[in-house]
Amino acid sequence: MTCQDLAEAAKKRGDEAAVICFNEGKESKTDIVNGVTIYRVGALITVARQALSLSYYSKLKKIISDFKPDIIHFHWANPFPAALLLMVIPKDVKLVVHWHMDIVKRKLIYKFIKPVETRLLKRADRIFVTSPLYRDYSKPIQPYKDKTDVVASAIRGENFDMRSGDEEKIKELRQKYDNKDIVFFIGRHVVYKGLPYLIEAEKYVKSDCVFVIAGKGPLTDELKASCKSSRVHFIGRIPDDELRQYLYAAKVFAFPSITKNEAFGLALAEAMYCHTPAVTFHIEGSGVNWVSLKDETGLEVENSNAAEYAKAIDRLLTDETLYNRLADNGVKRVKENFLIKNMVDACYESYGKIMTT
Repeated sequence: MTCQDLAEAAKKRGDEAAVICFNEGKESKTDIVNGVTIYRVGALITVARQALSLSYYSKLKKIISDFKPDIIHFHWANPFPAALLLMVIPKDVKLVVHWHMDIVKRKLIYKFIKPVETRLLKRADRIFVTSPLYRDYSKPIQPYKDKTDVVASAIRGENFDMRSGDEEKIKELRQKYDNKDIVFFIGRHVVYKGLPYLIEAEKYVKSDCVFVIAGKGPLTDELKASCKSSRVHFIGRIPDDELRQYLYAAKVFAFPSITKNEAFGLALAEAMYCHTPAVTFHIEGSGVNWVSLKDETGLEVENSNAAEYAKAIDRLLTDETLYNRLADNGVKRVKENFLIKNMVDACYESYGKIMTT
């Protein structure tokens, strides 16, 4: 979504923009989406969730030659296209590296990735990080902080504005759970999302509430098997309209991620926009604790401490003054910092720096 939003914003500003990415299938194809040409290169195989393609090199080289860009904006972290880009990028073309996350899980193969990572960062004219915390704690970024800018990720606020019929749907959702307070989670069911700690925390929550867990993933079956509580409801994947309605229906947004794999937290910003404060864990160096500020827009507790997480949920469910203050501050923070306009303005400010040097 970040790539799409930036490309479409460039087009609206009168600049030419094109995107090269991997296709979900093995065939390559070209689309035009909202005026932006999208070159989708067929992926031969996927290794460690990274797509690989025999034709990517030739297609990338030809597209750069034909398009003649002033700036190439590369989104890290897939080392394969990064290595190919370094082979074909002309010396006079500016390079922006959008650093979405450190590679923290692939320790065995990281020694092979690191040389590409280092060359990419050295070659970059500017590096974008999504939060000041990631800039200050990311080890690979430290030697290059002088050319690093914060370009916060962003949400499409209009997707989360109340619409006709929402009030009735929200009322129905609350009635579905006997009008009890809803603690809501949405996301992939993977290790770094911290769902086992949320399920453990439920045991300690004293308030009369329900836990609604949306999404699916490799841990779904295991999580269901480990949870015996009747007040925890797994609802699977939900459409966008229902997501918006759940965010407004909920009293607390549960965001129990535990590692820097959670580099920012767009779902967190979406909940805050919908006037729903969150409980987070402290994650050293992650942007999560910059998106939602401790005791200002949400509550934050010691990482992996399920008992403290439960206490924080109870505080939000029982202290109306605290709840309203955090919820109001959360809406304001998102509108001032994490909407598409904010991201595009920050991006173009940095583009300006490299085009004048």
